[in-house]
Amino acid sequence: MSTAGKPIECKAMVARAAKQPLSLETITVDPPKAGEVRVKVIANALCHTDIYTLDGLDPEGLFPSILGHEAGCIVESVGEGVTSVKPGDHVIPCYTPQCCSAQCIFCQSPKTNLCPAIRASQGKGLMPDGTTRFKDADGKPIYHFMGCSTMSEYTVLAEISCAKIDESAPLDRACLFGCGVSTGLGAVWNTCKVEVNSSVAVFGLGAVGLAVIQGAKMAGASKIIAVDINPKKFEAAKKMGATDTVDSTKLDKPVQQHIAGELTQWGVDYSFDCTGNVQVMRAALECAHRGWGESCVIGVAASGHEISTRPFQLVTGRVWKGTAFGGFKSRRDVPLLVNRYMSGQLPIDHYVTHEFDGVQGTNDAIDALHSGDCLRAVVKY
Repeated sequence: MSTAGKPIECKAMVARAAKQPLSLETITVDPPKAGEVRVKVIANALCHTDIYTLDGLDPEGLFPSILGHEAGCIVESVGEGVTSVKPGDHVIPCYTPQCCSAQCIFCQSPKTNLCPAIRASQGKGLMPDGTTRFKDADGKPIYHFMGCSTMSEYTVLAEISCAKIDESAPLDRACLFGCGVSTGLGAVWNTCKVEVNSSVAVFGLGAVGLAVIQGAKMAGASKIIAVDINPKKFEAAKKMGATDTVDSTKLDKPVQQHIAGELTQWGVDYSFDCTGNVQVMRAALECAHRGWGESCVIGVAASGHEISTRPFQLVTGRVWKGTAFGGFKSRRDVPLLVNRYMSGQLPIDHYVTHEFDGVQGTNDAIDALHSGDCLRAVVKY
């Protein structure tokens, strides 16, 4: 029997409060309104941003909410006016939407992917019309998260957040292109445009950091320095293409002085912070090459934190920049990334280190992510 136009009851993991385990609940997911799409979530990968919010560090974090934003889904029904996807299509939800409007100066600019069309409602945990599509067993509303909320068997997305992909792609792998892997690759290819024979330093060797290393290797970088405080991560970094590894806890000087002075004469051409730690962001900038070095902030810092350095660092030619979703225009570029994966040009299976079955496995996935040896934990619904 068709469920189009009707509410659906399903299981979801609800974040009731900061620093509390997610609660397995039966919720109601309302049908999509105009410009919206309801999808069945097939696989959800855990990202540190989900944990960042669950830990109460997100200034926009709201409770109760349904977290999750790195998923592979199948369209169940569409709302009025939706033309770019139809029931049965496979999609990747994208927290950075792409409205494609001729009036959107952001979508029309090749300089950015930061479409603001639904930014205000996303930050309030609501759909574009200012309401939610989720209700708990008592009929009380539950907030959305990053416009995605994929820790639920069903969710509702804005059409402009749906990247339609090749239906032959396995959703438990393609889901990785919804955030971390794309962000790391894009920081290299789009934001910094790393050239052949460049030198690169990568701070933080989680999935995003390893994706930066993979992207830098594919771009032809000749020296790739991997930095972390956990030496267990160095083996994976070397497999991805790192030429040097640095355990910053073992140094007798600031890591930026070790990189710009010992491992290199003047610093690296490009550096990337994948930690969210503002002191590491400073170190990444200060190991960038005198005269032309670029440092890219990828990691999200906790609420209220600020970055600092001596202005002299910038006066002497270094550039500090940041990236969101690696600069990829989501609906245009995610399908292309999936195609590269399917053709064998862009391997990503190595990021999946843990797998769990059923939405109720999400708390186990969170535990795995905290264990220190997990890159991506994928929960298959």
